[in-house]
Amino acid sequence: MDLEFTAALFEWRGPAPFWWLALPEHGRDVVDAEDASYGWGAVPVRCRIGATEWETSLLPRDGGYVLPVKKAVRSAEQLGDGDEVTVAMSVVPRGGRAANGTGRTV
Repeated sequence: MDLEFTAALFEWRGPAPFWWLALPEHGRDVVDAEDASYGWGAVPVRCRIGATEWETSLLPRDGGYVLPVKKAVRSAEQLGDGDEVTVAMSVVPRGGRAANGTGRTV
């Protein structure tokens, strides 16, 4: 994985409720250097928290990025609101693949 960071898990009721981790500033530099956005500023990534690995996309928010943490990951790793979470993450350019919205859990 190209980047490891720790952040507090929070709920954001944007168009739909979801749980997120905010990327720290040094992480933004790594992501921006990859120039892998496939539209609307979304950046495809592969992540690992504990023993759970999955694919998703970082989304832009307040000049940085947030990482969505889906229910299957939160359940598998027993994560709740405000928990400090360590994530290993790599930008994985789609190479022309369309986003399918499912965020495959490995």
